[in-house]
Amino acid sequence: MSQPRNGFRAGLDSVLLGAAVSAGCKTLLDMGCGVGTAGLVALVHAPEMSGTLVDQNTEMLALADQNLRDNGLSERGQIRTVDVTAKGSLRHAAGLADNGHDAVIANPPFFSDGTLADDAGRAGSRHMDASALDSWIKTAAGCAAPGGEVVFIYPATSLAPLLAGFEQRFGALTILPLSPRLGAAASRVLIRGIKGSRAPLTLLANRALHGDDGRAFAPEFDAIFLGSARLDW
Repeated sequence: MSQPRNGFRAGLDSVLLGAAVSAGCKTLLDMGCGVGTAGLVALVHAPEMSGTLVDQNTEMLALADQNLRDNGLSERGQIRTVDVTAKGSLRHAAGLADNGHDAVIANPPFFSDGTLADDAGRAGSRHMDASALDSWIKTAAGCAAPGGEVVFIYPATSLAPLLAGFEQRFGALTILPLSPRLGAAASRVLIRGIKGSRAPLTLLANRALHGDDGRAFAPEFDAIFLGSARLDW
């Protein structure tokens, strides 16, 4: 599977998200999967894992299904047409079960003060308010198995509503700020919570995507985008 290498944009967010799934997880849910990049990255890193990729955009799901086939992952990955903000009964009817996934990941539509995604085909669905973001977090909590992890990637400017939703539902929160280059403010955060845990929050040091020259990727991220390494929390 080829990896995008053209900057800190939506494609890179998805690769980072997929690489952030912990080793040992056997079942994955990728919420709002788009073309399936994050889910595919996670599946490639974990040959023992099975995954469910869900989105309400059927055109994106068709591409995700094709990507699963093209990468030899169709036997371990399935797609479902699901609106993750819908009522539980509708999600269940669409095949999205509660308490069924060791890992739940999402790159949700950006909060209303965030930046539109580069993908014009999805731009109309990329803004939402804090209550809609909370609905994503609520669905993730319901779908995660006890002791399972939930990982989101999101703009750092909207950390406040993201953290509020996670603190209500998870413990052992870990926040990893990500900046485009050394000395720059964080532009993205990865956040991970554990369902049922009461462990305290950990705020990790900021990490720069690019190295000293501001163009080449730092070695840690270069390995991730080449597909040879997971993200080291």
